[in-house]
Amino acid sequence: MSEFDILSVTNLRKSYGNGESKSVVVDGLSFTLRRGECYGLLGPNGAGKTTTLRLCLGLTAPDSGEITLVGRHIPREARPARLRVGVVPQADNLDPDFTVEENLMVFGRYFGIADHEIKARIPKLLEFANLTAKKDAHIIELSGGMKRRLTLARALVNDPDLIFMDEPTTGLDPQARHMIWDRLKTLLNEGKTIVLTTHFMDEAERLCDRLAVIDHGQMIAEGSPRDLIKQHIEAEVVEVYGDNAIAWGEREGRGRAARIEVSGETVFCYTNDAQPLLTTLHETNGVRYLHRPANLEDLFLKLTGREMRD
Repeated sequence: MSEFDILSVTNLRKSYGNGESKSVVVDGLSFTLRRGECYGLLGPNGAGKTTTLRLCLGLTAPDSGEITLVGRHIPREARPARLRVGVVPQADNLDPDFTVEENLMVFGRYFGIADHEIKARIPKLLEFANLTAKKDAHIIELSGGMKRRLTLARALVNDPDLIFMDEPTTGLDPQARHMIWDRLKTLLNEGKTIVLTTHFMDEAERLCDRLAVIDHGQMIAEGSPRDLIKQHIEAEVVEVYGDNAIAWGEREGRGRAARIEVSGETVFCYTNDAQPLLTTLHETNGVRYLHRPANLEDLFLKLTGREMRD
């Protein structure tokens, strides 16, 4: 691990069960994080993202491989390593018996921080989460967005070097999501390092400096969002839908697009020159269409498929 790497994972493996019932969850993952970057882990349900986070935190023991977190070996030195780490879990696990301020106070004590020091940090954390006016409110009085912002603030109580965020905006309305994004950008500007898992491709494209796409526990692509899109996807996408979309795709689309995918009643045409497609669509009845640049969702679906995962 170089002086710039805050997390290093090498040939990480984890499986459950044995014999015919053996399930490989993480299968030879390797990646490193540089200080100050946001690194995304993307993949379908069951791809191994959450297990990878648990392995990196020393909460689950690997079958093999090496993990170094903030300069310490995991899982052997997991406890002192976690003192320099913040975690935002998938589900909020705030204590309903305490107020907003008390949740921060109690959590800070887990890190051995003196009460007077926690109290000094709380006003800034509440301001960061836009919860100053709610400091005496109990958890049951908070909206979903407020709870998520408090969970984020709680993860910062120990002033961590690295923050693990497991789907931090799931279930939030657009306003709350955008507020969380603004807060995460603030953390990155302050030099914090973030590991992010998310099912929102626009979130990953906005926030991540680099990302890895994993499936069945294996890494299938890694790089910056724009570089990965350029490497794997044609530049333009035309989405065609309507009563005649499928017939149009077979008759006109396949000869004019570099690649076509059909999902339900929508035909996705991938091309580096959309004009021939747009010309024939303009003259076709019974279809509607959307012309747009390729994005991270196109990349994700190409690499992991369109079938549903449980």
